[in-house]
Amino acid sequence: MGILCLNSPDLKAQTTQATQHKDLTHIKFTVERATDWSNLFKRNEGWFGGDGIYSIPLNGREHVTAGNNQQTLFIFSDSMIGQVTDSTMLPGYKMIHNSVAYLTGNKPVASKMKFYWNLDQHKEPDPVFTPRTPKTEAKDYYWLGDGFVNTEMNNAIYIFGYRVRNVSDGAFGFREVGNTLIKIAANEPAPFASYKQMDTPFYLEHDGDIGSFGAGIYVNTVKAGAPSPDGYIYVYGVKGMAKQLLVARVKPVNFEHFSKWTFWDGRNWVADMHKATALTNSVSNELSVTALPDGRYVLIFQEGGMGQHVAMRLGASPAGPFGPIIRIWDCSIDLPEKTHVVYNAKAHPGLSAPGELLISYNINSVEFIKDLNKDPHLYRPRFIRLKLK
Repeated sequence: MGILCLNSPDLKAQTTQATQHKDLTHIKFTVERATDWSNLFKRNEGWFGGDGIYSIPLNGREHVTAGNNQQTLFIFSDSMIGQVTDSTMLPGYKMIHNSVAYLTGNKPVASKMKFYWNLDQHKEPDPVFTPRTPKTEAKDYYWLGDGFVNTEMNNAIYIFGYRVRNVSDGAFGFREVGNTLIKIAANEPAPFASYKQMDTPFYLEHDGDIGSFGAGIYVNTVKAGAPSPDGYIYVYGVKGMAKQLLVARVKPVNFEHFSKWTFWDGRNWVADMHKATALTNSVSNELSVTALPDGRYVLIFQEGGMGQHVAMRLGASPAGPFGPIIRIWDCSIDLPEKTHVVYNAKAHPGLSAPGELLISYNINSVEFIKDLNKDPHLYRPRFIRLKLK
């Protein structure tokens, strides 16, 4: 079987040929709870809850398990800061819109993990990232997308930030209003007193459907350790209630040159973002794509966006085509109350052992404070291990 070369002008023909030789329907695996990783985020002081949780290897080696001294940056969206007991949150807790953490090594060791957030003028917890772009309006805040270290741009960290605005008091009374790219210089210490923010054109809104790029990033370069590198960064988007998956690609050196991005329209890579076609659907707003040892690619997501199953689809290339949904894990055991919800599963290859994928998913509640006062450890990621046979 030959290597699929995404640089070829006849990508559709090669993708079709690759699909004929790659089984996108079947894969042998087992799955188990990764309790050690779940417990890493069960904390009683400081950071004690959050969602989002993307992991970024700071050496840029996205496809290589982190070494004992290597640091991984975790980024979280809404985060809870304060003190808790096993039964309640103590007075003085605060929710901020994002936070970060550093882990040294590849094991879930509490002493190797340190969390960061900012402090406001009253010494109260404040987000690490706050939108201040030309398109930002008062009270907009960031929900964070995926990120990576760009080894072709002085090892700067790039993170997608979705500008979000509250529109009502309900559990889901917010909406995305814009897409931003955050750039952090290499070696800038957390919580990042200095960073650059750029409004991007990668926000879609048409006939009530909203879409945005940054849900997942696949770095297909030699320096990232990709097994079949073509030199591109693949950036995934999600659009509409059907949770359609879109993909763009760009060379690392052109990452800030938005006019040089191209989008897969089903046949070719084109400059018009609005011609991007859905690769598949029923994914989640946060997800991951990872290369498998056999040449296939695995898309990890929460089925339907907020369903009870962690799922995967097998792909012939980073741009698909992707096969049918294969359910990995039933999260219902983590949902003892009807108010609990689960969402945004994704893999963390830089923290996965050979032959395995470490996968996280988020737990939350539509009666947020009420349920956290009953179970203050509810709002944190849970982990599973997918083992390939």
